[in-house]
Amino acid sequence: MRRSFGWTVLAVFAFACAAHVKAQEAAPVPDTLEQRIAACASCHGPHGEGGHNAFNPRLAGKPAGYLLRQMQDFQKGLRHYEIMEYMVAPLDEPYMREIAAYFAGQQVPYEKHPTPAMSPAAMARGEQLVTKGDAAKGVPACMACHGPNLTGVQPDIPGLVGLPYDYVSAQLGSWRTNTRSTTAPDCMATVVSRLTDADISAVSAWLASRPVPPDAHAEPAGSVKPPLRCGVLGG
Repeated sequence: MRRSFGWTVLAVFAFACAAHVKAQEAAPVPDTLEQRIAACASCHGPHGEGGHNAFNPRLAGKPAGYLLRQMQDFQKGLRHYEIMEYMVAPLDEPYMREIAAYFAGQQVPYEKHPTPAMSPAAMARGEQLVTKGDAAKGVPACMACHGPNLTGVQPDIPGLVGLPYDYVSAQLGSWRTNTRSTTAPDCMATVVSRLTDADISAVSAWLASRPVPPDAHAEPAGSVKPPLRCGVLGG
């Protein structure tokens, strides 16, 4: 009798589980942008706040034009990262614009990531390159393009504040190894070609150590005049 009762309970439980699974399968998936970009959120965060590993960058609040161009560069083979290349391959431009606009409009707090210990000399070198550049090497200041507060410039220039050391150094390194490029003339490739490995590390560390300003919005369009010709800016 007990064994029969046990089998009955098990059968009822199995039937209930099957019914629950079937109900879930039958439930319609909401056709919302948030649902459709769930794959993006799995690496970059639900609101584009960035991944915890310091390599998946923050998307929230970046200029929509910049975000669109990055997806287009992955499609064109100008940027190389297998996951991103696969993700954007089937997307058309209107959909990519929609995705870019969504993340550009997100306002979420910045997450602080650890910065490796650097010597005072290295930090001073990083500050020099970011704020003043190096005229002898033909390297303009990062601020000359990315804005006086390093928060970017509408509609195409990204902010640098709040980005982790690992991400900044990896991206600068990507320009050195030709795994990241953009529309010619590629001004970032020109700048990075004039930096040493130590310079890249110093710039990355100084940027990552900076506090995010109270107003981290990108500067208005036309508020900076890039010192180099940049294809992405029509120069």
